[in-house]
Amino acid sequence: MANPKVRASALSTAPAPAAPASKFAIKSLGPDHIKPAAVADTPLMRQYYQLKTEHPGAVLLFRVGDFYETFGEDAVTAARILDITLTKRGAGTASEVALAGFPHHALDTYLPKLVRAGQRVAICDQLEDPKMAKGLVKRGITELVTPGVSLHDNTLERRQNNYLAAVHFGKTEAGISFLDISTGEFLAAQGTPDYLGKLLQNFRPAEVLFCKRSRSEFEGHFGPDFCTYALDEWVFGQDYAHDTLTRHFRTTSLKGFGVDNLKEGVIAAGCILHYLAETKHTDIQHVASLGRLEEDKYVWLDRFTVRNLELVQAQHPGGVPLIDILDQTITPMGARLLRKWVVLPLKEVSQIQRRLDTVAALVADPELLEEVQSQLRPINDLERLISKVAVRRVNPRELLQLARALESIGPLRTKLAASGIR
Repeated sequence: MANPKVRASALSTAPAPAAPASKFAIKSLGPDHIKPAAVADTPLMRQYYQLKTEHPGAVLLFRVGDFYETFGEDAVTAARILDITLTKRGAGTASEVALAGFPHHALDTYLPKLVRAGQRVAICDQLEDPKMAKGLVKRGITELVTPGVSLHDNTLERRQNNYLAAVHFGKTEAGISFLDISTGEFLAAQGTPDYLGKLLQNFRPAEVLFCKRSRSEFEGHFGPDFCTYALDEWVFGQDYAHDTLTRHFRTTSLKGFGVDNLKEGVIAAGCILHYLAETKHTDIQHVASLGRLEEDKYVWLDRFTVRNLELVQAQHPGGVPLIDILDQTITPMGARLLRKWVVLPLKEVSQIQRRLDTVAALVADPELLEEVQSQLRPINDLERLISKVAVRRVNPRELLQLARALESIGPLRTKLAASGIR
């Protein structure tokens, strides 16, 4: 049953007869750009198709008054995923086009459903007050939300990272980079395709970028199951990537990050920053460093091992993975860190011993453990709160949460320093 809150036309929704071939203007951007010429001749629809050509692979949410509307193939896709009414604009006329929409205040309800279904979503808003506009209201794309690039709470899992990955195939090795824009974590690595396959399995990115000409190579090595997006070949140039990264970090080189000798990894990292700019995510000051994933520091588990041991995902419905047993963390930050520790076991004895010593010290002092837990509870998800401040999307309630978190950090540091725990 269709959601009663969505917009439905009073006009007939019966299928219309196919338009003659002469009525269609076909663009080379894909099947969703096959449209009746008469539709594009109205000012509103000309504006819509002009914006649609900027992001041909995305579902365009087009703000019209108090609604976000979708047209054509986008409307069919939105109606199917969101379970909303599919109707028609100009039903029974030469300008007939599929239409589906929902109230603008329901964006936080419907946007996550589209993104979790693997859709890229371009949000088009009214850039001026319709009451003050002379003629057609000015509109523009204000954000492009993709499975791997989202700052909306409803599209993110609180206790899991949401990684965007990029893969670049070089002559002898391949490079890979991961970014979680919601926390600012940015990593790069380089190695054989087998090594990259293990990284992709362990990090489980929500979206993977690669060069258009590398599609068959990517799917040959890693399979077709990832949500992917292909970029133009020029984005994967070494000089362009180096300039993009140094400009972002305001440095003259990448030596300070320890990645200057990872040619293919640097290219992958530069590709990610390019994609953020392309999706209109430019306020990313919280992405303040680029870390290096070193192959010899971890026990790299292949996908069969991770699956068979049910480390983070059960093989059967109703099953319980190991992470659900181990995860007694208080904050989402702790949950994300523990998940990473589970799929990236350490090899260095000294680092393993340090973790064991910390656990032993807390277990031996129940009073200290209880005090630490009480100080952690108000901190909530400090990583993502800070990121929201950086991208200027924090609301008053979240600012109060941030204030409480900062107030708890001081006493927590003092208590841990006095305990001698490293």
